[in-house]
Amino acid sequence: MDTNEHVIEVTDLRRVYGGGFEAVRGITFSVDRGEIFALLGTNGAGKTSTVELLEGLARPAGGRVRVLGHDPHGERASVRPRTGVMLQEGGFSSELTVAETARMWAGCVSDARPEQEALELVGLRRRAAVRVKQLSGGERRRLDLALALLGRPEVLFLDEPTTGLDAEGRRDTWELVRALRDAGTTVLLTTHYLEEAEGLADRLAILHEGRIAAAGTPAEVTARQPARISFRLPDGWFLGDLPPLAELGVCGHETDGDVVRLRTREPQRAATGLLTWAEGARVELRDLDMRSASLEEAFLRIAREQGVAA
Repeated sequence: MDTNEHVIEVTDLRRVYGGGFEAVRGITFSVDRGEIFALLGTNGAGKTSTVELLEGLARPAGGRVRVLGHDPHGERASVRPRTGVMLQEGGFSSELTVAETARMWAGCVSDARPEQEALELVGLRRRAAVRVKQLSGGERRRLDLALALLGRPEVLFLDEPTTGLDAEGRRDTWELVRALRDAGTTVLLTTHYLEEAEGLADRLAILHEGRIAAAGTPAEVTARQPARISFRLPDGWFLGDLPPLAELGVCGHETDGDVVRLRTREPQRAATGLLTWAEGARVELRDLDMRSASLEEAFLRIAREQGVAA
C-alpha cells in the first residue's frame, strides 16, 4: 500500500448557494492515506460546505474533488461504500434501543462489522439495551461514531466528533481515531476544539470566509506566529532599561505595570540576549515564561488579520 497516495484531492473547489453566496472560494488541498486532516475555521468559514462536497452530497460550482480516485457526487456508488460519515447530529429513532439502531444501520451497509464490535469500539456495548431517548448527549455522539464505523471505512469524515463529550469521552475518542489512523484509515475532521486539532491532526487547514488562510502541520502553522516571552521587572527598573528590543529580535511588546510581554520570531536570540543582559545587570526577571505560540493563538491571529484585510 502506498502511504503517500492522495486519498482526497481538492483543486480550486468552489461552492455557491442560491442568491450567489460563495461559501467555498477556490480551495486546494490533499489528504494522504492513513492521515488525520483537520479543517478549522470560525462559523461560516466554509467547513461544512466543503465536507458536504467531499461526501458527495452536492455538486461543486467549480473546481475538482476526488475521493479514492472518484468523483464523490457523480460516482457516488463507487465512493459511498468505502467511506464513513459522522454528521454533527444523527437522526435516530428515539424509541429504538442502541443495539436495534446499530442493527438497522448495519442492514444498509455492505460487509458491515458486527454491531456489538462497533458499539464496543466506542464504549457503548453495555448500553446496547437502552433506548436512544435515554442516552446522554455524549452517548448519542458515541452512537453516531459507531454507525460511521460499521462499514469498516477507508475514509472517515468526522464533523465535530467530540461535541457534548466529557473529558474522558473526548480522550477515548481521540485514542480511537489515532488507532484507526494507525490501521490505515484516512480521517478528515472538523472541530471547534483547537486542542483537539493540535493533538490529533497530522496536517490541517484553517478556513476563513471560504478560503484557506493557513495550512500545514500544527507545528508549521504555529511556527508562523511569534513566540512569547513574559517576565516581571524588579522594582526601580523599566522597559527602557532593557537592551534595544530590535537588537533582541523582538517584533512587538506590551507592558502591564511591571509585567513585560515580548513577541519574537527568534525566541532563542531574544531569550539569550535578555538573560545575558539580566546577568550583567545582576537583576532577577521574576515569573519568567517563554513559550511558542499555540494553535489557538495562531487561529485567533489569522481570523483577526484576515477579518481586517477583508
